Amino acid sequence: MSLNDLSATQAVDKIQKGEITSEELVQACLERIDQIDGEIEAWAYLNPDYALEQARKLDLIRQAGDPIGQLHGIPVGIKDIIDTAHVPTELGTPIHSGRVPFKDAWVVSRLRQAGAVIMGKTVTTELATYAPGKTKNPHDPNRTPGGSSSGSAAAVASYMVPIALGSQTNGSIIRPAAFCGVFGFKPSFGMIPRSGVLQQSLPLDQLGVFARTTDDVALLTQVLAGYDETDSATTFLRATTSLISVAAEEPPSPPKIGFVKTPVWDRADEMCKGAHEELCETLGENVEEIELSPSFGHVLDHHKIIMEADLAYSYEHEYESAKDLLSNSLRSQIERGMSYSAVAYHQAMSQQVVLDDILGGLFQEYDAILTPSVSGEAPIGLDNTGDPSFCTIWTFCGVPALNIPCLPWRKRNADWHPACGSKK
Repeated sequence: MSLNDLSATQAVDKIQKGEITSEELVQACLERIDQIDGEIEAWAYLNPDYALEQARKLDLIRQAGDPIGQLHGIPVGIKDIIDTAHVPTELGTPIHSGRVPFKDAWVVSRLRQAGAVIMGKTVTTELATYAPGKTKNPHDPNRTPGGSSSGSAAAVASYMVPIALGSQTNGSIIRPAAFCGVFGFKPSFGMIPRSGVLQQSLPLDQLGVFARTTDDVALLTQVLAGYDETDSATTFLRATTSLISVAAEEPPSPPKIGFVKTPVWDRADEMCKGAHEELCETLGENVEEIELSPSFGHVLDHHKIIMEADLAYSYEHEYESAKDLLSNSLRSQIERGMSYSAVAYHQAMSQQVVLDDILGGLFQEYDAILTPSVSGEAPIGLDNTGDPSFCTIWTFCGVPALNIPCLPWRKRNADWHPACGSKK
């Protein structure tokens, strides 16, 4: 096993025991990037010298016997909408070319405190919306990796880094995680503070993580969860569950799972439908199909009004000063956003509370909901990032969502190497 194949949890253990150094791990990841990123293009900014400098300093701290953090020496990819001090953060648009923040986002500060190595900035779509960046799917470069957290998902899937950060305002973590075949986790709204992150929509923006194991999802989320008085979504001090302990434990009893097709089931292709039917058969009596209330039938409309109105507000400067540099897709969203009335916006917002109450009742009866992450496999072509509609309900309601890469494509392609798209 190459060092870049290690999960973050495995690498932390080996670094703590002195079996490997952070410099060796980072060097292995850099060699992997040099080997395959010319085709995948997951990185918006990468400075190998800066990454290795951080690793060497962290190795000296460990060698001196000083206290170390939960991610000591582990390289992490940072989506290019998350401010990183003295590192270009260009938001996926030429409008902000050359932008270099002077201060870390809250989550980047948290990573540094935990001893992580800031590996570089991963590609985002244009201002984290729908116009694709340069990244290609690591399994098939002719297919989309999804978006908007394209680079983070592709970098983790192709073993360039073990973990990475992303964001989701509609389907921007779950969709690329599904298309690239990795775990993607969007925790509950407000669990991870957003200060220093590009703002699209305050009621919808959520941060999350990418990893190749559930242990790594738990580890990274545990580090990032916290209280930030400058983020209105995290204004309540609250204890955080030990996700690492939960991930390591067997459930006390078999979980009761509700299978939800959602109002957009007709958008799922036959492979997706068949895969979920097979999964439900495998789970047997632990899963039962449930129907959501008809109130969920208009979620896509409510979400669209809120998101596009907020885009018009958040990106007013970009639209007014450099409209010609925006994609047709984003210009259209902003212009539609300008047309919505305040009444329509508040009516849409009011549905969040209504639908949250309904879901709260479901979670009194079911431990988890099983539902598609996407409508099918990653579409061929790089001109769009795929349909996010299967993610919309869960983003709109702010409930945690986890993409689990476990469906039958892995069986059909058992000899397919997910790191580089070649037979092994």
